[in-house]
Formats: sequence, structure tokens, C-alpha cells
Amino acid sequence: MAYFDAASAAPLHPVARQALLASLDDGWADPARLYREGRKARMLLDAAREAAAEAVGCRADEMVFTPSGTRAVHTGVAGALAGRRRTGRHLIVSAVEHSSVLHSAEVFEAAGGTVDRVAVDRGGAVDAAGYSAALRADTALAVLQSANHEVGTAQPVAEVAGICRAAGVPLLVDAAQSLGWGPVEGDWSLLTASAHKWGGPSGVGLLVVRKGVRFAAQGPVDERESGRAAGFENIPAIVAAVASLRAVRAEADQEAVRLRELTARIRARVPELVPDVEVVGDAERRLPGIVTFSCLYVDGEALLHELDRAGFSVSSGSSCTSSTLTPSHVLRAMGVLSEGNVRVSLPRGVAEADVERFLEVLPGAVASVREKLGAPAPATRVRSAELVVDSLGKRCPIPVIELAKVIGEVPVGGTVRVLSDDEAARLDIPAWCEMRGQEYVGEEPAERGTAYLVRRLG
Repeated sequence: MAYFDAASAAPLHPVARQALLASLDDGWADPARLYREGRKARMLLDAAREAAAEAVGCRADEMVFTPSGTRAVHTGVAGALAGRRRTGRHLIVSAVEHSSVLHSAEVFEAAGGTVDRVAVDRGGAVDAAGYSAALRADTALAVLQSANHEVGTAQPVAEVAGICRAAGVPLLVDAAQSLGWGPVEGDWSLLTASAHKWGGPSGVGLLVVRKGVRFAAQGPVDERESGRAAGFENIPAIVAAVASLRAVRAEADQEAVRLRELTARIRARVPELVPDVEVVGDAERRLPGIVTFSCLYVDGEALLHELDRAGFSVSSGSSCTSSTLTPSHVLRAMGVLSEGNVRVSLPRGVAEADVERFLEVLPGAVASVREKLGAPAPATRVRSAELVVDSLGKRCPIPVIELAKVIGEVPVGGTVRVLSDDEAARLDIPAWCEMRGQEYVGEEPAERGTAYLVRRLG
């Protein structure tokens, strides 16, 4: 089985496994105690903190270990906002942040705060000017990921950090996806990360709060981890997490070159091998191992199952793979095709032969799903030069399949009106028009659902 979902969780690094086993004998005691066993545990914890701080580029007393990367984000956002509540109740995030950031923003909003969500371009990148424009006198905090978890696009963190610093606003950087590849550049104020993203054990997060940043931890606190992460530290897991971070950093430059070549190969060959595919994410400013593409007329969940049967573990941001049947917020913000979405995130050390085998298997898997899915005969009625396609009650990618089947039945200049109550249609129909050279006219309310208008250009 070829595991191609390292952006969700990287396989445990051999160094992490060795460090975990080795520290189980000396790291089990309470590091807050003064007896011998406690002192041994404290020495392991202090050494891990020093090493992690060196890798991040901060002081050891600025870093705490949390039970997860998500907990680090929640603690960091809430603490920074509370610490600067006298400044104001305004938060800035990008529209493509990890759900942990967006959930924190929703909680803040529900409590009376205001949130600006900075838009991204079609490649998934923010424009630093968007953060500059969003800054206000009452801005308490800005948040920006170092690189996107779904499409791999790297963000202009250093530039945004400079803008925020000049305005006196702290910037929290979610570095979960990038920290294993190198330190985050720029004059940021807070940083979070998660060990299982770089090959450490799950259950270890990092939270860095620079000296001078106003911070007020929320909820019950205790004396551990500077009062910012309550509870007994999992010292063996922390030691393993930091050991693996140092190990992957030592390999990072060489492995990044190899993975960039492999992902570039996938980006170039998938559109050649599979018709009606859109590769998404910035082609240049990106993480080494992530490549994401979307396939027209494909049910995302069915495609993932087909690839799983063929021996490949991949993930998706397609609406068809979620319980809500709504597109990924990242794909929605980018305005790209969501149906049949596949994210390939290669783990370190992946075999080139596995990538080649994936490229051999993919065309057949997509063709099989398209054939099995079929395309129900659309219920249509002719209205002069307009054709109405009733796709109400049908989920992705049926509305787009039905549109594609009938576009040739109207004259050039004629329109097709697609009736749909699937949220994904709002993204996928405009994306189909751009890919197929047709004009997306817009949408309008319908008696049920929404009517999407497409004009035939050729």
C-alpha cells in the first residue's frame, strides 16, 4: 500500500520511534518533583525544549508543549486576543486557514468580536496588501498559515509579519505544514505547530509566544508549561517529537529537491493522462510534497475508494467526501473546481516507483468512476434559445454532467439554465465554464434551489 496522505499525518520517523522507546524508562516521573526520578524527567523535558526552540528560532522560555497542534492554535488565539482586549476586539485571518483557526474565529465572533477573512487568489495565496487593508486601530491579532494544508501553497508570512509589526499588531503563524522543512521567516509574534505533521508522535503540539506579546491564558491553568498548557506533560512523546524534528530538518534540503521533482511530475502528467482535470494551488510557491487536482464528472468519495482498492491512500477536499456535502472552505475560497478532488501528499522517502504506479493507475480509476456514475438523462424543456436542466436533489457531480451533456443542444449564444440545490454547484459550474471555454453568466434565485446560467460560446 502506498501512503500518499502525509499532510494529514506523516508516518512515524524511525528516530521518533527510537527516542520514544528510549525515554520511556527515564521520562515517566513528574518533572515538577525534586527527587531523582523527577529530576531525570525534568532534564529530558528541558533538553527537548531547548532543541525545539533552536529548531523554531526562539528562546526556550518562549515555548510550551501542548497536547496537540489544534490545542496550540486554540490556546494561542484565545490567549493573544484576551491579552490585547484593551486594544480592541478585531481579528484578521485568511479565508483558507486550518479549521482550528476558523473555529477559534467563530467562537470569538460569537462572543462579540469582529473577524475579517482575507481573500486568496485562485492559487490559494493571500496578497499581503489584503492584511494591510484589513488592519484597524482595534485589531488585536492577525493569523496566517505558513503554507496551506490542502493545496500546498506557501503564504507570504515574512511580508505580512512586517506589515503587522509596523502596525503594532501581533501575528500568529500556524506552521503545522511547514516547520519540518525549515524555520518560519519574518518577525512573527506567535507560532503553533503539530508533531504528527513531520513524523513525530501524535498528541504533541508547540506554542511559541514571543517575549513582549501580551498574552492571557484562558480557562483553568496550573503551574505547568508557564500556565499555558495545563496537565501532566507526555515527556516520552515530547522527546520523540523533538528528536524527529531535528532528524527531518537534517534531511530537509535534499529531500525537498526530490519531492519537488516528483510533485512537478504529477502536476504535469495528470492533465495529460486524464481529460477534464484542473490542477490547483500555486505552481511555484508551494510545499515540496503536496499536489492537488480536481476531476470533472467524478464523485470524490468513489474515486478515493477506487484508488484505495488499487493500493493508494490519498485524501480529498471534495464536497462528495464530506458529511455536509459542501465543498472544502479552501477550494471555495480559491474559486476552483471541487468535484473529484484528490490531494496527494508524499511522505519523505517515498519511492519513485510508487509515484509512477499511481500515474499508471489514476486514468483507469477516474474512467471507472465516471463509467459507474453514469449520467442520468437530464429532465429538460426547451425555452426558445434556452435549455433548462433540472438537477434538483442531485449531488455532485451530476449537475455538471447534465450541463455538459446538453450544452451542444443550444445554438451558439444560447443559454443553459441549471437548477440545483447542491452547494457545490456554485463552485463547479463556473469552474467547468472556465475549463471548457463557455461563459458563466451568473446565478439567480429559483423556486427551489438556485438557477445557474451558462451561455454557449462554441
